[in-house]
Amino acid sequence: MIHESDLLDKLDGLPKEHYSGKVFRATRKSLDPLLTSRSGGRWMPSGVAAVLYTSLQREGALAEISFHWSQWNPRPSKTAALHTLEVVTDRTLKLVRTDLQALGVSGESYQQVNHSRTQQIGAAIEFLGFDGLIAPSARWECDNLILFADSANFGASLQVISAEEVDWIQWAEDNGLLQNNEFE
Repeated sequence: MIHESDLLDKLDGLPKEHYSGKVFRATRKSLDPLLTSRSGGRWMPSGVAAVLYTSLQREGALAEISFHWSQWNPRPSKTAALHTLEVVTDRTLKLVRTDLQALGVSGESYQQVNHSRTQQIGAAIEFLGFDGLIAPSARWECDNLILFADSANFGASLQVISAEEVDWIQWAEDNGLLQNNEFE
């Protein structure tokens, strides 16, 4: 993948930080919560690098899975597994909404499913050797932590602390995400 030199310069000029704390990941019950994916998403094009999407808040992880599962037809009716993970990163980049705008991501398009610009940014961040990215969630008022497992500098440690079953449909309805058709 070829990266824009201007984008690489902007990203490399941003402060790098260490992150240590709890994060949350909602999955189907049978999925290993530490399993990375190459299937693409908001911050990585399909097939480019292995990533693990997590949220800094429990509700953020549930909002993400509720959004994605609500798009399926038929909609899954099984409960989700919500995992609490302990993570430590060495070299993480944090982007706030003003950073996103400066990098060419408009506020209106951020919540949409078309991710081409954020995928370019994520791929460039991974290319620069960051092990993680903290960025605003598009689904909940919190930040997400995206881990780049293929990064040459991947130094994150990660372990599962706990897991619980959550009725994601009831949670989404209780938070006004399904009954108000926010996800539909």
